[in-house]
Amino acid sequence: MTTRAVVKGVGHYLPERVVPNAEFEKTLDTSDEWIRTRSGIERRHFAADDQTTSDLASLAANAALKDANLEADDIDAVVVATSTPDLTFPSVATMVQQKIGMTRGFGFDVQAVCAGFVYALTNANALILSGQANRVLVIGAETFSRIMDWTDRATCVLFGDGAGALILEAQDGTGDNADRGVLSADLNSDGRYKDMLFVDGGVSTTGDSGKLRMQGNALFRQAVEKLTSTAHTALTKVGFTDDDVDWIVPHQANIRIIQGTAKKLGVPMDRVIVTVQDHGNTSAASIPLALSTGVAEGRIKRGDLLVTEAIGGGLAWGAVVIRW
Repeated sequence: MTTRAVVKGVGHYLPERVVPNAEFEKTLDTSDEWIRTRSGIERRHFAADDQTTSDLASLAANAALKDANLEADDIDAVVVATSTPDLTFPSVATMVQQKIGMTRGFGFDVQAVCAGFVYALTNANALILSGQANRVLVIGAETFSRIMDWTDRATCVLFGDGAGALILEAQDGTGDNADRGVLSADLNSDGRYKDMLFVDGGVSTTGDSGKLRMQGNALFRQAVEKLTSTAHTALTKVGFTDDDVDWIVPHQANIRIIQGTAKKLGVPMDRVIVTVQDHGNTSAASIPLALSTGVAEGRIKRGDLLVTEAIGGGLAWGAVVIRW
């Protein structure tokens, strides 16, 4: 028998405040049409002033626990992907432990910006395959509204806040591609592209959190190429082709990137989970938000073959193949 990290439950949380594109027209030289045309985004959610990333993460975690019919102390480890932690330390993961009432196990954060959830999922899979944990709560959570430059119309209209979570559980498989669970992963990074997407602050430089900066056109060109390549690599590792894929669940950065990647993969858009219109770019939270939405809407079903892929600052990018 082969051990597999199988999805046991999934959930998400979105802050109550919904911000439509029209709200930006009051302070910026922009319009709803301009934002929709260039990004596909229609609205996004912003956290309340008193809400932190760990708050959003904990609410998503509780939703995933309920979906899996598990209690907090059934979990062995918490892995949180975020670039917007509550504090420099301790980790968001340990704060989630406290907030959901988890009194055992361990937790840590992963920082790979928009690719964070793919990295966290790969780490969680490794924890299970190595025998270090039996059940892992994997969360992507962000409050990107806290690092926006509200005078930069090219970036501040793109991002939103939210959290998504899933629970991986060790289960026996046969070792072939019919198994449920994480089947393969591909991770990459290249620090030469740092200036395409970064935050201009930090503890050892400015002493404050800084603001997000992005070279949108250059990043777009890198994104489509690298997302297509990593998805192909992850599929090839386990002998799959594009035709075998039931759903692509991409990082929800920009509808043009999503469409461009799907076209290069040869997968029609009716097999792509798209939530960018409702959530904007929620960085590490975007893939688990899309997964949870796809399940809630009855599109993603048990046994479906999924490819998740993402790219973010670093640049860091990767893909995971999962049978749901």
